[in-house]
Amino acid sequence: MQFKDYYETLGVKPDASDAELKSAFRKLARKYHPDVSKEAGAEDKFKAVNEAYEALKDPEKRREYDALRARGYKPGDEFQPPPDFGGFGGGGNGGEGFSDFFESLFGRTGARANTGPRRGQDLRAHAAIDLETAFTGGTQRLELNGEKLDVTIPPGILPGQTIRLRGKGYPGRNGAPAGDVLLEIQLRPHPRFQLDGRDVTVKLAIAPWDAALGATVKVPTLAGEVDLKIPAGSDSGRKMRLKGRGMPGTDAGDQYVVLDVRAPAAHNDAQREAYARLREAFGG
Repeated sequence: MQFKDYYETLGVKPDASDAELKSAFRKLARKYHPDVSKEAGAEDKFKAVNEAYEALKDPEKRREYDALRARGYKPGDEFQPPPDFGGFGGGGNGGEGFSDFFESLFGRTGARANTGPRRGQDLRAHAAIDLETAFTGGTQRLELNGEKLDVTIPPGILPGQTIRLRGKGYPGRNGAPAGDVLLEIQLRPHPRFQLDGRDVTVKLAIAPWDAALGATVKVPTLAGEVDLKIPAGSDSGRKMRLKGRGMPGTDAGDQYVVLDVRAPAAHNDAQREAYARLREAFGG
């Protein structure tokens, strides 16, 4: 039986924090997941990573293991627990899924407790979608850990909200179900619309005469164009509300239209003359 350096297996330092241990385990478990990895020996590496984390995540087991490791054992050294070792005791033959080394330290009872049916851990992931998809909802194909999944997007989902994909997380143990994927939604920047909570804002360019005299113009929304009545005497920066035209939900958001009054360029003599008459009419 050979000594195992569990810290080396996880690729962390002996003084690694609990958070660092967990992060290293999740990264390697994802890398060597038998259903995903194409590397040679991935299943054995997955088991080794799992065993190392089982030994180190429990503070009492880790303390006993650290005490043993401090005696100078190195990976591959022939090993038998010293007579004065104050570990969990046991000895065994590895028949419960962990190695002989693990059972010699922590005993078959502990090994059985750790290798009984256990639901797989949940996996957190991120996915970026378009604002239009978040607005309308629907099914979108996303790639997670090398697997393409058809994910149902609920209408009105906001950045930071999560979608639970049941059974797509880390595998369970001894017949227990796999964990879930908690998919956090992010939105790609939109060239026209800005999102603030459930409210949507869009800037609308209008001609000076529409701003001065009033007009009914077409305004883009996430559900398509609608008519908007511009009051006479409107200035740039005026904000107008389209109630309920924002992101859908129990309390649907609104859409705000910010007016941007722009004077068109004069491209011919008639247009230049029109501007000249306008200047004269306003005493310019």
